[in-house]
Amino acid sequence: MKKQLGFLLCTLVIGAIVQTKSSAQANNPAAIEVIDDEGSVITLNQPAERLISLAPSLTEIIYAAGAGNKLVGVVEFSDYPTAATQLPIVGRHDLLDLETILSLAPDLIIAWQTGNPRASINRLRDLGITVYVAEPKDLRTVADHLDNVGVLTGTSPVAAAASEAFRRALRTLNETYARRTPVATFYQVWDQPLISAGGNELINDIITLCGGRNVFADISMVAPKVSVEAVLARNPDVIIASGMDAERPEWLDRWRNWHSLTAVTNDSLYFIPPDLLQRHTPRALLGARQLCEFIDSARTRP
Repeated sequence: MKKQLGFLLCTLVIGAIVQTKSSAQANNPAAIEVIDDEGSVITLNQPAERLISLAPSLTEIIYAAGAGNKLVGVVEFSDYPTAATQLPIVGRHDLLDLETILSLAPDLIIAWQTGNPRASINRLRDLGITVYVAEPKDLRTVADHLDNVGVLTGTSPVAAAASEAFRRALRTLNETYARRTPVATFYQVWDQPLISAGGNELINDIITLCGGRNVFADISMVAPKVSVEAVLARNPDVIIASGMDAERPEWLDRWRNWHSLTAVTNDSLYFIPPDLLQRHTPRALLGARQLCEFIDSARTRP
């Protein structure tokens, strides 16, 4: 009963804030507007001052856009930058604590389109909270979201500088590697089950950027399960693994048991920390540079 009363009180507070916002927007034709990844027009009367991020990657983007000081809540595993670890937790990306979210009285929530529960996002909108839905699908769109967050939070000078630096570095990588001889690349996300990256993922985009050829690009699903036999049949020139943390996983070197693999013959087994490749953030460029160097190293092996 106490929890229900708390939720009701939070709802009433949010309702009062929404009425005030609606009245202000009606009297301000110069309201802020951006379009999110669902095609929705997101309108604010003034820059958002209280943000909640519903994905670790989006937390990173908010900080990079210069709006980290406006964050009042994040989901679990929002561990970069370090300042994010001191913020209130509003649940996991796939299991949101709506009562905690409401108690923090956000004026803008940055949500993850394919990672957050649709019912929870709809409920937050029904309660009158503005929700910007993001789904960075490739490196280019990371810069686009930096710009949009800057507009929504009034930090455009910082965000624009960050997005321009990102686009410039991306162009440099593309000009350096994209036209080089293709290298068959197997990216291993996990060992048991054996998981790779399909053709509709950020990692595939980065492999292509580096002049690589993702051996499982023909699979459209995200994080497809594959077999050892399939890897052997596609015979990658290089194997790049991630794992769970910043330590090289022991299972990467198990591929050395398969002497017929070109990647093994050429000693082209590499590790990149997952946060540098599997999060759609500005740091993905750091992972991209490492991946490009590893692919290029395999390319130049005799």
